[in-house]
Amino acid sequence: MKTLVSWNVNGIRAAEKKGLFDWMSEKNADFICLQETKAQKEQLSESFIEPTGYKSWFAEAEKKGYSGVVTYSKEEPISVETLGIDEFDAEGRSIILEYPDFKLINCYFPNSQEAGKRLDYKLRFCEAVFDFCNNTVKNGKNIILCGDYNIAHKPIDLANPKRNEKNPGYLPEERAWMDKFTQNGYIDTFRLFCKDPDRYSWWSYRFKAREKNIGWRIDYFCVNSSFKEKLESADILDSVMGSDHCPVEIKVNL
Repeated sequence: MKTLVSWNVNGIRAAEKKGLFDWMSEKNADFICLQETKAQKEQLSESFIEPTGYKSWFAEAEKKGYSGVVTYSKEEPISVETLGIDEFDAEGRSIILEYPDFKLINCYFPNSQEAGKRLDYKLRFCEAVFDFCNNTVKNGKNIILCGDYNIAHKPIDLANPKRNEKNPGYLPEERAWMDKFTQNGYIDTFRLFCKDPDRYSWWSYRFKAREKNIGWRIDYFCVNSSFKEKLESADILDSVMGSDHCPVEIKVNL
């Protein structure tokens, strides 16, 4: 069985000071996918590049201190790629590792921002991810798509749905894309195992939101439907601190 974890760390250097690598060592997951690293590889010491037991694959933004993803793995991949689209690769939005049974797609989906300022960019990214997943599955390989999607899909996925209908992350267009994605061969793994409300992965730093559990579920693991039988469990690790997000996890029988 393999354990996979995804976490928006809101700055990998800040998270390191809060015990990120101690937590990784204790967790001992097979794959750890981080988003919003806010660092270029050249800015990081060797302890970030190869923490004990792992090798790393980074995608970084051209702009320093912005966006970026990294996947830590105990296993060498067959190949490594990105979405291969300049407007997304320039912001370090994806890193994709191929293994015999699946492709692990680590993505940091854009925030659509106030008044939908970047909604078009966000939706183009969503469609690019959808196309990549479809092509991968069509070619006979499973997908595991993880990361900060920056979308709360259903009213159950945030504490105040009515109040947030015009806010980024819960815009009708974003939810419609999630509808399309999950209705066309892909599974939200957490909801497969847990139908309970009040389970969130992100909380504002303001108003003691985490303490009051006024949150959003915007971090996901999704897989193609034919991979469903391999899933053992899915969870939100909401007791883990160190970011405004918490990690999410799946366990897979491989």
